[in-house]
Amino acid sequence: MKSRYRLFLILLLVAQTKLFGQSIDFGSTFSTEVDYTTPKEYTIGGIEITGVKFLDPAAVISLTNLKVGDMISIPGDDISNAIKKLWDQGLVGDVEVQIQRIEGTLIFLEFKLTERPRLAAFEFHGISKAQREDIEGKVDVSRGRIVTDALVKNAQKKIREYFLEKGYLNAEVLIVPQKDTALQNHVILNVTVNKKSKVKIHRINFSGVEEIPAKKLKKKMKKTKEKTLMNIFASSKFIRKEYESDKNSLIEFYNAKGYRDAVIVRDSVYRYKKNRVNIDITIYEGKKYYFRNVIWKGNYLYTDAALGEILDVKKGDVYNYEALERKLNYNPNGPDISSLYLDNGYLFFSVDPVEVLVEGDSIDLEMRVYEGGQATIRNITIAGNTKTHDHVILREIRTLPGAKFSRADIIRTQRELATMNYFDNEQIGINPVPDPRTETVDIHYTVVEKPSDQIELSGGWGGYYGFVGTLGVVFNNFSLRNIRYPKTWSPLPSGDGQRLSIRFQANGRQYQSYSLSFTEPWLGGRKPNALTVSLSKSVQHRFGNSNETIGKLAVNGITVSLGKRLKWPDDYFTATYTASFLQYVLDNYPFYSTGIGYSTGRTTSISFNYTIARNSLNDFQFPTRGSSMSLGVSLTPPYSFFDGIDYSNKNLDPAVRYRFMEYHKWLFDNSWFATLVPGKKRNLV
Repeated sequence: MKSRYRLFLILLLVAQTKLFGQSIDFGSTFSTEVDYTTPKEYTIGGIEITGVKFLDPAAVISLTNLKVGDMISIPGDDISNAIKKLWDQGLVGDVEVQIQRIEGTLIFLEFKLTERPRLAAFEFHGISKAQREDIEGKVDVSRGRIVTDALVKNAQKKIREYFLEKGYLNAEVLIVPQKDTALQNHVILNVTVNKKSKVKIHRINFSGVEEIPAKKLKKKMKKTKEKTLMNIFASSKFIRKEYESDKNSLIEFYNAKGYRDAVIVRDSVYRYKKNRVNIDITIYEGKKYYFRNVIWKGNYLYTDAALGEILDVKKGDVYNYEALERKLNYNPNGPDISSLYLDNGYLFFSVDPVEVLVEGDSIDLEMRVYEGGQATIRNITIAGNTKTHDHVILREIRTLPGAKFSRADIIRTQRELATMNYFDNEQIGINPVPDPRTETVDIHYTVVEKPSDQIELSGGWGGYYGFVGTLGVVFNNFSLRNIRYPKTWSPLPSGDGQRLSIRFQANGRQYQSYSLSFTEPWLGGRKPNALTVSLSKSVQHRFGNSNETIGKLAVNGITVSLGKRLKWPDDYFTATYTASFLQYVLDNYPFYSTGIGYSTGRTTSISFNYTIARNSLNDFQFPTRGSSMSLGVSLTPPYSFFDGIDYSNKNLDPAVRYRFMEYHKWLFDNSWFATLVPGKKRNLV
């Protein structure tokens, strides 16, 4: 009878837990007076945790949510819930609960646990080092994690997904735990990958297409290509993510052609042979639609004719909703309706194109315009500039507190911040926060600093010449005023947007050159007038048969330039004024005597340069729009006009003829960037 009661109670508790890998048992020393057919309440007299080496027993007890003095019911849910809580933590692989003894209404429990091992390492087999590094970035391989079935399955899933994205549709991933002999209760997960061959696309079959040839549809699938002799340079591997994207591209292409009802009815990817698949796509094209009437509602600032001219939709044009949206909200290649309002402060403007009538193949549109009031910029905030000082960024921002909101100013500000070359262009964030109640807007700019300094270091031994090398540093975000405050250095004084360049080059004793350049982009701190001062010196030696110096050429130079941003004809123009002084000092240096006529003496060049330039490129690294133009002239004083000497006379004493250089030079440079074919993603570069 006693055994039957014990078995009955065990089955009851196990059924209530509904968990795997756990059991409940009872010792043989307990009172036979307990009636196990009906629940009875007991007071916990003690809890003992056994079987653990690396877990704190007190912590385990706290996880069960049981403690000495608690009232529990047997049979009941209390012990079952305690087991479930331990199981949910993922710390143990097996739980066994025993009743050690019962003393009156006191019950003493023992939890026998089997700890789960911890992760020592992942070891990969069958893949390259680069693939292993990629996978480690996707799978959490942190040492010390508790190894659960879920961890293994999740790792297996992510590794397989990685190879599926690479076109290995038949890849197999096997993960086998191996006991780590160096660490107790740790395992090494051996990951064996059998990539097999990449799966290629044999054929793409279209059905239901009548208006657009299948050949043209295949061209619109940029990443999903058949393997043909005519297509040997394009990848034909099947990648599910790219295939889904290409299906969307097909529908977008249909919509752009006026087939607004086009839809992919069904598609299937099936095995053609071992490493080849076929793709079947069934498309419902529907009819081709055209614009008919466009009616404007709610516009007071601009007339229907003015808005219609920008929208440029005429009766009978093919219905293209994507192009319509582009003309309404953002057109990178020309004007749009939104820019007309947003550039004049109407931040709360919106336009909703509504199809009010679809009749046959014609569609009537009603443009419902909400103009709202003009928004005034209230606050400007900057975040993320850990190195560059706020005032350096603020002076480049075109959106000023108190001014009317302008989308054009925001776009220009983004360009100016990118031009500084201090921040990651892809992570420049602009977040306008409008307040319709007060008709104001706060603009939050976020930036991420990137390394902008440069160092050049090379060297070697040139035998007869000795040391040959170059050492150069360029600090593009220097701060001259912070030199006095070493505590602000990181590791050098920086953050004021100044540029400091130092360079030394040597070719043994034969040649040495030194240069120093400093640029202050905002001279005085109020206007963008860039002052640059450059110093340079180079020395070349001539050696005799005994390796002694018998001649020398020294070139000393100083250059001062001032650059200004112009407001006319527009603020993309800059003007630069430069004055340069160069002096060539020859001391028994016959190399220059060829064509000059003397080997000892001085030649001086004093020149002035004026350059006017215009740069409207949208991106300095990868431009797709805009132009860059410059026209410059360099000239020296007209010495021959002042002293009446004809310096072109070859019979003139070389020391006199070449005392001063007299010349004028002209330079014109121009480049422009535009889209090769109208439409998105069709750029000339």
